[in-house]
Amino acid sequence: MIWDTHAHLDDPRFQQKYFAEVCERAKLAGITRILNPGVNLPSSKRAVQLAQDYEFIYAAIGVHPHNAVEAAPETWVRLLQLAKKPKVLAWGEIGLDYYRDLSPRAKQKEVFIQQIELANQAGLPIVIHNRDSNEDCLKIIKEHPPEYGGAFHCYSASWEMAKILLKQGFYLSFAGPLTYKNARNIVEVAQNIPLDRFFVETDSPYLTPEPYRGQRNEPAFVREVITRMAELRELSFEQIASMAMDNAKQFFKTD
Repeated sequence: MIWDTHAHLDDPRFQQKYFAEVCERAKLAGITRILNPGVNLPSSKRAVQLAQDYEFIYAAIGVHPHNAVEAAPETWVRLLQLAKKPKVLAWGEIGLDYYRDLSPRAKQKEVFIQQIELANQAGLPIVIHNRDSNEDCLKIIKEHPPEYGGAFHCYSASWEMAKILLKQGFYLSFAGPLTYKNARNIVEVAQNIPLDRFFVETDSPYLTPEPYRGQRNEPAFVREVITRMAELRELSFEQIASMAMDNAKQFFKTD
């Protein structure tokens, strides 16, 4: 039993004619749960619809930092409505991205803070995107703590930052980059993180793990992340998969 805790199944690269095949490969690979996070209002609607249509898919709703400029008062009204739907487990993905800067940084911060407050109102944990924005991200979550918990998806920062986040109660999620040869920071984190505070994910269709780099990523490939984590911790594949599943159930408050 494996949970891919972050896969954008509503992405156009998972066209309908491929979708059934992707789902079948996931099932054959032992993936029993997939969390589909929204990146804006239309994406969040699609994520919720997929969760309603497929037993093994769950949803998170929110506005990605890339899409922060799209946010309007009506967006928050509609997202709060979606947050009440069955199988919506988190508010995300939200946060900051200073690498691409597709939205002005001031707007990203404003929308990030707004959504932490909305998640608190909705009673949901948050799923955080953080890229090249460590200082501002830490400042915001310290000044506006998520009342129902938070997780940093596709963690890529240092072990020093990880220790700060772990002390504050956050979970960290590992994706395909853990399998890359130059992944020194992430490897250090994976080797040291408490085994009750991590998840695994693909971030499909992005960040394809080895040995599939160059292909479109998909949930079945999360097995490579588990395999690498098992190697680093000198544990079995089954042990890591079970721990990751238990941790995700604890975080997302589901059986």
